[in-house]
Amino acid sequence: MKQLIRNNAVFIALSLILLGVLGLALLYIPKGELHLLLNEYHTPARDIFYRYYTHVAEWFPYVICVALLLFSRIGDGVFASAAMLLSALFTQVVKHIVVAPRPLTWFGEHMPDVQLPLVEGVDVHAIYSFPSGHTTSFFALAFVLSIVATKKLSRFSLALSSTLQAILVVLAALGGYSRIYPCQHFALDVFAGAIVGPLITLLCYAVLHRYEGQNWYNYRIFAKK
Repeated sequence: MKQLIRNNAVFIALSLILLGVLGLALLYIPKGELHLLLNEYHTPARDIFYRYYTHVAEWFPYVICVALLLFSRIGDGVFASAAMLLSALFTQVVKHIVVAPRPLTWFGEHMPDVQLPLVEGVDVHAIYSFPSGHTTSFFALAFVLSIVATKKLSRFSLALSSTLQAILVVLAALGGYSRIYPCQHFALDVFAGAIVGPLITLLCYAVLHRYEGQNWYNYRIFAKK
């Protein structure tokens, strides 16, 4: 576990900084005001980008899982699959327990005079807001890729490993913001998803890491041994 933290120090540090900044905003800025502040700058180009980028969380994680199963070690694929499936399951369970209203519903009840900046073509949901499942998937996938990739990259180039980790955090953060931008989620939902994804990924790693020395974990279907 210490080696994992050392190899992924950049990813962990940047994620904690982002969570710290967002956490402070959540503490000191009222829910509705923060949502409007984060949605202040809409442009046609950004509308298009976030409208499509947000859907990456719905299919790309499973492409990565299959790719790791086929072209990396079986254990890496199992690890990725477990992290993605368990994080998705956890968020869905919590969603259906909390049943929190989405921004469109919440503003309609608490700030009915406010006109939300909606994105054309986006079907805005009404409930099951907390936590953000897409954000959970974005951050879980980013941490999975960081763990798998840096295990090798750290041996050859610390700079390359650090750069990759920073890029992964940025991509995950954009994924989280892509849920706030079209008024699908509040900042709190994204904040929770950004915590849940990496934590469940870390839990899956802790459980599966003990099998890393076994033959099944290191078996490769297509890649050269």
